[in-house]
Amino acid sequence: MSKSPNRPPVPEDARAKLELDILYKISQALVLQHDTAALLNEVLQIMENEMGMSRGTLTLRRADSDVFQIEASKGLSDEERRRGQYAPGEGITGRVAKTGEHALVPDISKDPHFLDRTKSRKQRAVAFLCVPIIHHRRVIGTMSIDRPLAADAELQRDLKFLNLVADILAEGVARIREEREERDSLMAENRQLRVQLGDHYHPSNMVGNCSAMRHVYEQIRIVADSTATVLIRGESGTGKELVSRAVHYSSPRKNNPFVGVNCAALPESLIESELFGHEKGAFTGALQQRRGRFELANGGTLFLDEIGDIAPSVQVRLLRVLQERTFERVGGDKSIAVNVRIITATSQNLETRMREGRFREDLYYRLNVFPIHLPALRERRSDIMLLADNFVQKYNGTYGKHVKRISTAAINMMMAYHWPGNVRELENCIERAVLTSVDDVVHGYMLPPSLQTADQTHTAILPKDGASLPAMVDSYEREIIIDALKQNRGIAAAAARQLQTTQRVLNYRIRQLGISPRNYRQSA
Repeated sequence: MSKSPNRPPVPEDARAKLELDILYKISQALVLQHDTAALLNEVLQIMENEMGMSRGTLTLRRADSDVFQIEASKGLSDEERRRGQYAPGEGITGRVAKTGEHALVPDISKDPHFLDRTKSRKQRAVAFLCVPIIHHRRVIGTMSIDRPLAADAELQRDLKFLNLVADILAEGVARIREEREERDSLMAENRQLRVQLGDHYHPSNMVGNCSAMRHVYEQIRIVADSTATVLIRGESGTGKELVSRAVHYSSPRKNNPFVGVNCAALPESLIESELFGHEKGAFTGALQQRRGRFELANGGTLFLDEIGDIAPSVQVRLLRVLQERTFERVGGDKSIAVNVRIITATSQNLETRMREGRFREDLYYRLNVFPIHLPALRERRSDIMLLADNFVQKYNGTYGKHVKRISTAAINMMMAYHWPGNVRELENCIERAVLTSVDDVVHGYMLPPSLQTADQTHTAILPKDGASLPAMVDSYEREIIIDALKQNRGIAAAAARQLQTTQRVLNYRIRQLGISPRNYRQSA
């Protein structure tokens, strides 16, 4: 490994230490590099610095042919590199590629088989060493170096060392290629999935034909091609995320990311990091830099669900992003610009929260550029059976069932029910019914107890042996009040307004009848 022909051979102990040092540096490069060309160039740089080679090349087999082409080099111009292509058996490099056996030319000026395909050697009094790069018994490349003339024993030692380097490189190159193929495959799958999702979430595949839903479809069509911020409002379970995806996949951004985050599901201490990311060491547990949802959604759409529950401290930062489209990661001071379309949704009454000081007025007006209101299921009863039939088909496929119809009793129950959980509750009911069906029919008794009616369960208020009028009145009044509480999530004031009475009178009857409003606060 002498750097000049006049330099005496390196002592054995120093040579062993040098080779070990080279192998360590190459192994570090294998860990850090994830690009083939960058890895090979770094390896050649190490060999040049440590071994004193005057020229080096690394060829790889083309994916679409058996031609070996120079992938990295030291001491060659771009034009010389382009000339470096070898068919199997062509010249010394081609012979090594074909046979998988290394080659040593002590002096290239005396070897007639040396092609000098790159035409880069002005001085031909050098030794040439070429070894194969083999992975799974297949030659995937070659590695060659020019070095000063030396004794045969020293050249053989260098050749043996090059073979060791090539063996290490083979695993690294194969890993990087596999990673690239897997990445390309995932990208192709993602493109196909985006096309499929685009079809699935297109408004034409949303179920509902009532006038309120047709108005929603029209609003989606109008706003999709714009960059306007959309605020989707409606009760829990009405399908707000479905509408947000329909807007995204109907827009020019449909091939870019759709990123969703539920603001109510994250604690205040984490929501900032989740949205904006954080720098390494920004807080306890921040062991590395992390990109937030805004960065992940760059070029696409960010969906912020339950925006009404976002913490006041985060509202300020969110307002700035909406105004300037820039932000800083938590613990960072570098401004990051993003091109993101914002879609938000809420089941809260934002106007009430503004009056209570829990939601910023300026943020509300920034979000409420294009509002879309989703009606509750009880307000679109004509769509109940359309949705039920759609869910039957969906879960037939999921569970391998063959449910063909919904019984009259089950239809009556579904049409009479007030559906506080909206479309989500209906879907859950149908899923359960399809799963438990044994005769390809959805029967009324398969539906949850909350849907059961007196007629279908034979539990009418008036028993056969009669009852006192006050008892029957109390029973009937109890059902009316409970039904109103269910519809209004257990809020007595809202139930009183619906029943056209005062809250004081309703609270009095609630106490008299032993009703607990808190039991109905999770109905929606």
